[in-house]
Amino acid sequence: MIGLVLAAGAGRRLRPYTDTLPKALVPVDPAGEGGITVLDIALGNFAAVGLTEAAVVVGYRKEAVYARKAELEERHGLSITLVDNDKAEEWNNAYSLWCARDLLGEGVILANGDTVHPVSVEQDLLKARGRGRRIILALDTVKTLADEEMKVVCDTSSAVRRITKLMDPAEATGEYIGVTLIEPDAAADLADALKATYERDPQLYYEDGYQELVNRGFTIDVAPIGDVPWVEIDNHDDLAKGRGIACQY
Repeated sequence: MIGLVLAAGAGRRLRPYTDTLPKALVPVDPAGEGGITVLDIALGNFAAVGLTEAAVVVGYRKEAVYARKAELEERHGLSITLVDNDKAEEWNNAYSLWCARDLLGEGVILANGDTVHPVSVEQDLLKARGRGRRIILALDTVKTLADEEMKVVCDTSSAVRRITKLMDPAEATGEYIGVTLIEPDAAADLADALKATYERDPQLYYEDGYQELVNRGFTIDVAPIGDVPWVEIDNHDDLAKGRGIACQY
C-alpha cells in the first residue's frame, strides 16, 4: 500500500500564497514560514503508519512540488512519485484522482492536499480494513455541519448511501474529511466510475465518482474518526485554524 495526495488544485482563495504555490504547499507552521505544509502533514502521516512510498498528483504550480521532491523524500523517508494532471486548472478533482488510476492497484491511502488532520485518521482507516471492505472513508460524525461540507448518509450497516455537498445537513450521518483507504481490488471499479463521472461533467468531484460506484451497487464503508481536530483549508480563516491544529502534531 502507498500514500496518495491530490495536490493539483490552485486554491485561489488563499492568495497571495497561491500566486506562486499550489494549495498543498501553503505553510501551516505557526510562523507561516513554510517549515510545515499541508503536504508535509499528509506525507508525515503516511510514514508514521509504515508506508514507504507515496505519489502526489500535481498540476497548478507543479514546478514548486518538483523542486521540493528530493527534500520531501529525505524529510519523510518516502520514495515519491509525481503524477501530472494536465487539466488541473480546467477540470475538477474527479479527473485528478483518475490521473492516478495506474497506482490504485497497489492499494492507497488517499489524502486531499488541503486537509490538516492527525495520523490517528490513517490509523483508524487501517484498523477498519478487512471483512470484505474495499473502500473506506474517514468520517467525522461529531462536527456540526453546514452547506459547504461534503456530507455522507450511511445505512444501518454503516455503508454509504449518499455523498454530496448538496443535501440538508440534518440528514447527514457525518462529513467526509478527504481521506480514504482504497484496497487494490477496488481499483478497476473506481477508475471506471471516475471516468464516467468526469466525462459526464468535468467539474464534478471524485466524491461524485464514489456516488457513481454506490449507484452501481458497490459498497463503500466508513470509519468514524472520533472527536479530533482537523480542517479543510479553503480560505484564510481555515488557514489560521490549520496553523493552530498543525502545531499540536
